Amino acid sequence: MSNPITGTFALLRAVYILVREGVFSALPAEGLPPMAALAHRLAGLMARRSARRAARSERLSQALNRLGPSYVKLGQFLATRPDIVGTEIALELSQLQDKVPPFPREQAIRDIEVTLGRRIDDLFVEFGDVVGAASIAQVHKARVLTRDGAYRDVAVKVIRPGVRLRFRRELEAFAFIARVLETFVRSSRRLRPVAVVETLAQSTRIEMDLRLEAAASSEMADNVANDPHFRVPGIDWERTGRDVLTMEWIDGIKMNDVAAVRAAGHDLPRLGVDLVQSFLRHSMRDGFFHADMHPGNLFVVPDGTIVAVDLGIVGRLTADSRRFLAEILYGFIRRDYQRVAEVHFEAGYVPRTQDVLSFAQALRAIGEPIHGQPAETISMAHLLTLLFEVTELFDMQTRPELVLLQKTMVVVEGVARSYDPRFNMWEAAEPVVTDYIVSELGPAAKLRDAKKGLEAIGRVIHRFPDFAAGLEVFAINMPDLIENGIHINDDDLMELAKESRTGLIISHIAQVASAIALVVIAWQLTFG
Repeated sequence: MSNPITGTFALLRAVYILVREGVFSALPAEGLPPMAALAHRLAGLMARRSARRAARSERLSQALNRLGPSYVKLGQFLATRPDIVGTEIALELSQLQDKVPPFPREQAIRDIEVTLGRRIDDLFVEFGDVVGAASIAQVHKARVLTRDGAYRDVAVKVIRPGVRLRFRRELEAFAFIARVLETFVRSSRRLRPVAVVETLAQSTRIEMDLRLEAAASSEMADNVANDPHFRVPGIDWERTGRDVLTMEWIDGIKMNDVAAVRAAGHDLPRLGVDLVQSFLRHSMRDGFFHADMHPGNLFVVPDGTIVAVDLGIVGRLTADSRRFLAEILYGFIRRDYQRVAEVHFEAGYVPRTQDVLSFAQALRAIGEPIHGQPAETISMAHLLTLLFEVTELFDMQTRPELVLLQKTMVVVEGVARSYDPRFNMWEAAEPVVTDYIVSELGPAAKLRDAKKGLEAIGRVIHRFPDFAAGLEVFAINMPDLIENGIHINDDDLMELAKESRTGLIISHIAQVASAIALVVIAWQLTFG
C-alpha cells in the first residue's frame, strides 16, 4: 500500500523535473484551462536554455532518466498509447533510450560471488569489463572452461545494486497517482490506470529475478527449436542465480545498426519479414512472446538468423486471447469488418450494450483507408491508434493482458520498417495468421475439439450409473444413517454400483451415441 504523502512528493518531484527539463513547456498549450495555460507559460520561463535548444524527444529522455528507471519503463509503455499522450509524443517516446552509467566491475564480482556462493576465479577463466548497461542490470563478457576442456565465451548479466528498492518506491508512487486519477478524473477510468500500473509492476518484478529470465529463455528455446531464422541464446544454469544470468555469447550485429547489417551482405527486407512473422508465430501459436524486442535486443548472426536476447519481459496470451487476436487480424486482412466487430463483443472488449453493426461500420472506416494506401504507408501503429480512438466511442476499456502485445507489435513493425521502408505489415502477417486460423479454427481443429468434448461427456455418462446406484443405496439407508449415525464410505457405494447391470447397459449406449455423434460432426465439417 503506497503512502499518500510519499506519492504526493513523488508527483511534485516529477512535475518539477519535467518543468526544469523543458518538457512541459514544449507540450501544446491549445485547449488548456486558464490555470494550466498560466502554468504552461511559467514553465516556459523556467526551462533551462539547454533544454530549450534540445529537441523535445531529447528532453523527454533526459527528464525520464533523471526521474528514475521505472519512469523510463513507463515512458516506453506510453509510446504504445497515442490515445493517451498523442501521436507525436508517442512517436518521440518510442525513441526513448535507457541511459545509465555502469556500476563498478568490482561490485559486480562481489554480487556474483554472493549470489552463486563461489569465487569468481572458480566460475570464470576471464571476467571482462562492462559491454552494456541499463537501468536494471549490466552485462559483462566472460570466458568459461567447459566440462570437455574447451573454452567458451559467455555474457554475464548482473542486477544493479539497490534497484529493487528504488523500483518499489517509484511504483508505489505510480500506484498512488493512478488511484488519484481513477478517483477524481472520470475520463481516465476507461484507460484503467491502476490496472496498467499493476501490469507494469508485475512485469518489472519478474524482470528483476534473473532466474525467471533464464527460464523464459529456456522455454522459448524449446518453442522455437524447429523455427526458421530465429533463436535465443543457450543458458548456463550452473552460473545463473537470482542476481546473475550467464548465457551464450552472441557473435552478431545488433539490429539497431542497419548500416552494419547491410554491409555484412544480409537481405534486409527478408530480415524484417522474418522478425514480424516470428513474433506473430510466438504470440498466436505459443501464447508466449518476447515483449521487449527493440533493435538493441536483437542480433543478426552470420547465417542470417535473428537472435533475441534479454527476455526479462515476456508476454502470455490465453487460448481465447490468441484466437481473438488471430480473428481480428484475419478479419482486417480479409476486410471482414462484421467478424472483427463480433470478435470484439465475444471477447468482452466492447460492452454488449453497444451495437455490433455500428461498431462494424466504425471498423470499416479504419480498415478501408489502410487497404487503399501504398505498402510503405500501411502501419500497425497507425491501425492501433485509429482502433483506440474508435473503441473509445464504444466504451472499450484498456485490456491489461494485451498491453505488452500492443507495445511489442508496434516496436517490431518499426524495426521491420527500418529494414524495408516499403514493408507491408499485412502481407507479412497473412501467412502466419492464416496458418493459425486453419490449424486452430478450421474443420480439423473443430473435429479435434468436438472429439475431446465427446470424450469428456462419455466419461461422465459412463460413470452416471455408478452415481445413480450410489444415490439409490444412500436413499435406502438414509433412515438408518440419520438414526444410528452409520457411515457408509465411498468404496462401499462404488462396489454396490459396479454390480448394477443397468449401469453396464447405459455405459454401452453412451459409447455408441458418442461414436455416432462424432461421425455426424465429422460429416458436417467435411461436406456441410
